[in-house]
Amino acid sequence: MKSILLLTILFCSLLLGTQCNKDSDVPVPACVQQKIDDIKAQPKWNPAATVKEYIYNGRHTYLFSSDCCDQYYMLYDGSCTYICAPYGGLSGNGDGNCPDFKNAAQFVKTIWKDPR
Repeated sequence: MKSILLLTILFCSLLLGTQCNKDSDVPVPACVQQKIDDIKAQPKWNPAATVKEYIYNGRHTYLFSSDCCDQYYMLYDGSCTYICAPYGGLSGNGDGNCPDFKNAAQFVKTIWKDPR
């Protein structure tokens, strides 16, 4: 039984390159897509804008990069309610409202990176 479980885990991680987990198939919330569309309507950011999905405190969250230096990376939940800024700002450590993000958040996937 253990060997079957081990083979299943190896198959999923090596051949598919993704998690064997329905959480990775959560659709992008409409409000997150709207924020992406708003960024697309602006001149390209430097560095390029990215949106990454994490599981943080048991829920799917979306981390938006900043458009320039010393700006906060904003973390939102699936309803686009602001949670915190885990990165950025003058210190690089965000706004201090989620100091455990770096250790507690589980990266799911990159939702979008501006290709322009």
